[in-house]
Amino acid sequence: MAFSADELRVLRRALAIALNPTPVAEEDVQDCLRLAESVDEAIREAERLRAFLLADLARYRDALPGAAAGYTELLQDALAAGYEPRTEDLAALRTLRTTATGDALLRRCRALAEQALRARLAGQVVGPRRRPRLLALPGSRKANDPAGPRKPSPGGNPAPPQPAPKPSEVFPPRRKPVPPPERHAVAG
Repeated sequence: MAFSADELRVLRRALAIALNPTPVAEEDVQDCLRLAESVDEAIREAERLRAFLLADLARYRDALPGAAAGYTELLQDALAAGYEPRTEDLAALRTLRTTATGDALLRRCRALAEQALRARLAGQVVGPRRRPRLLALPGSRKANDPAGPRKPSPGGNPAPPQPAPKPSEVFPPRRKPVPPPERHAVAG
């Protein structure tokens, strides 16, 4: 996640407020809330993308062995992002162990699955943790509105919740490039 210069300025002020709790200007509180909302939206978008990628991985796994190249590529990307291999992945990789990539991925996934199982048995949390919402700023919520302030729409009414775009709308499918048309020399 990358922050803009304005967001970094707000983040710096929020950290200063946290380290030196003093009365805070309403503008600073609103800036911190907007930054918290932006971070929360980025997290929600990352979760939507993760769900999309996991569904894509399942589709490729279901299409094996014909989709072996796509499946192994997606699985490697998912593992790099912290994905914990499931029993379905191990079973699918057993069918692909005749290839060097499939065999290497099977060994890697077995090790990760074993590590995750040992961690669960030891009572450790495995996988990404959810970040709690930032609500500890003085004056961060209106007393009469438990959901907090809403941004007004152009008509003056509170803006209705907008549905999140689907991953296919944000990330269009990859298309193979079309070769340029052949040009024929004109004799003349």
